[in-house]
Amino acid sequence: MSAHSHDHSHHDHHHHSEASERRVALAMWLTGSFMLVEAFGGWWSGSLALIADAGHMLTDTGALALAWLAVRFARRPADGARSFGYHRAEILAAFLNGAAMIALSVWIIFEAAIRVVEPVDVMGAPMLIVAIGGLAVNIVSFLLLHGAGDSLNMRGAAVHVLGDMLGSVAAVLAAILILQSGWMPIDPILSVLVALLILRSAWNVTRDAAHILMEGTPAGLDPATIASDLIAHVKDLEDVHHVHAWSLGSSRPVATLHAKIADCGDADTAIAAIKSRLGSQFGIAHATVQIEQGKCPDKDHGH
Repeated sequence: MSAHSHDHSHHDHHHHSEASERRVALAMWLTGSFMLVEAFGGWWSGSLALIADAGHMLTDTGALALAWLAVRFARRPADGARSFGYHRAEILAAFLNGAAMIALSVWIIFEAAIRVVEPVDVMGAPMLIVAIGGLAVNIVSFLLLHGAGDSLNMRGAAVHVLGDMLGSVAAVLAAILILQSGWMPIDPILSVLVALLILRSAWNVTRDAAHILMEGTPAGLDPATIASDLIAHVKDLEDVHHVHAWSLGSSRPVATLHAKIADCGDADTAIAAIKSRLGSQFGIAHATVQIEQGKCPDKDHGH
């Protein structure tokens, strides 16, 4: 019965990841194709807002390509060279995506500062047409990604597309204002506003990804709390130390720990109880437990 339910959940997960892969691929082709249109439109009309949006679309296309590769890699089974599998591929993709967006935002702000001092003439009509087209593509891409899961990798890709959507809205507003009033500085001013919004989101994704890559402790998994909880709830458990918790991916926490049991305690029973408690209380599905009935053989006890 349990084997059947495991196979069923694995089967569902496999189909879900394939659906995610198709959605990401479609969003990637949509975004990449229109990016070329927007880059040409920005160059032709002289609009920094459009060029910035095309730049967002370029990094979006790269982000979506990385996200697509990450979904494929995460499905690959563990092997001798990658004993934990390929779950970190999505985290690496998210980190690179976030870093690229930070760099792009800084460039847009720098370029906009130059244009505020020395305004450039912008053709409002072609800018408006291309910006509306870009907004439509971004909405479709965002809806595709919204249904493709909630991993850190998907969040990173969605941040890119959300940034694009805001960029397209800014470009539409700038084009309308330029057509009505001829006030050119609105183009770089709105570009900066979008860049700052994206900078904040990109920083959050990059920070979260860096924390996982640095083997940081997942939120809610404080080693001291885990140790005290296990001692309080597992029979014959005298001490818990060397507790380490980290994440393979955005939602795959794992842990290792040493557990000292009483002389009368049974090692197999203790291990089963510890693993059960870690799963039910802390959501840790995979844990390596070392049982001790004497002195801990490792140095720096308690770390």
